[in-house]
Amino acid sequence: MEALTLTTPALLFSAISLIMLAYTNRFLAYAAVIRNLHDKYLEKKDDTLLEQIKNLKQRLNLTRWMQIFGITSLLLCVLTMFLIYVEQHMLAIWIFGIALLLLILSLALLIREIQISTQALKLHLSDIEKHLNT
Repeated sequence: MEALTLTTPALLFSAISLIMLAYTNRFLAYAAVIRNLHDKYLEKKDDTLLEQIKNLKQRLNLTRWMQIFGITSLLLCVLTMFLIYVEQHMLAIWIFGIALLLLILSLALLIREIQISTQALKLHLSDIEKHLNT
């Protein structure tokens, strides 16, 4: 096995940073949609709006966990670099492995969130199709 060097965990910085930017953009988009739906619901108490809000709440929760796992992964990469610097190589390897697992979890949650988003959009499309066919 090749030795873990300072550059190995550092390589993940740009990737995790880009992922976190994408997650933050999703979070902000959900927040705007939720505020909009909230205002619509106050005007017109519609059960379909409640279902949309429930769906967005679930997606928002997934996005929060995606961010938590991504940020923790980044923190563990920094800790790995510190451990390499102070020559605690075996501990650094384990910490880096945990960082990779957390990144995997974060990305797996992204896949789940995309599935939920796609399902919600399919429901909207089928509703539009019903109105077009009548």
